[in-house]
Amino acid sequence: MFYDEHNPPHFHAEYQGNKAVFDFQGNILKGDLKSRTAIKLVREWIDLHVNELKNDWNLARLGKEMQNIEPLS
Repeated sequence: MFYDEHNPPHFHAEYQGNKAVFDFQGNILKGDLKSRTAIKLVREWIDLHVNELKNDWNLARLGKEMQNIEPLS
């Protein structure tokens, strides 16, 4: 996520040099990670952290510091 983002709420993911933009429901809005496994893991991470993503989106829109979100373990 970046501070100057636009709607709809989304974040950027990268895997082995491939980039994609995901919404908070796990849909790819732009790009492709070219790995079904990577996409599955990103979607699993979204499910675990959707509230934190929404909170960070709101913070970013207000120009405030976003909170770190834990990776999958």
